[in-house]
Amino acid sequence: LQHNNIGFFCRICVITLAEAHPLLQSGKTIKSINYQISANCSRLQNKVSGKSKRGAQFLTELAPLCRISSSDGEEYTIYSCIRGRLIEVNENILSNPAILQEKPSTEGYIAVVLPKFEESKSITQGLLTQKEYEEVLLKR
Repeated sequence: LQHNNIGFFCRICVITLAEAHPLLQSGKTIKSINYQISANCSRLQNKVSGKSKRGAQFLTELAPLCRISSSDGEEYTIYSCIRGRLIEVNENILSNPAILQEKPSTEGYIAVVLPKFEESKSITQGLLTQKEYEEVLLKR
């Protein structure tokens, strides 16, 4: 999801599970959420400060944000899907994973990413509208 924050040209992206994600469709129960990506990289260690967001981890489109395990043993890696700085991760879903399924586009978000200013427009143009997304789902 993309949101205009305080400045007109400064857009933040909220990473959520898509409506069609298997965790939201199949009635699975989430067992755990892990922001530890590798031995040396935890998204929970992301420390951001100041207006220029110093210390934020830089993400590429293919950067994993977290891993979600379901009660049936399936594990899903959730990727950033956009380039930018990791502003925050939603630690609330660690203690209450059910909100990831109950309110995926609001309180159950996964992370907030701030794309580079000069890339914001191209990122926006590459996103699907709600209608386009629904059309893709119908073709599946």
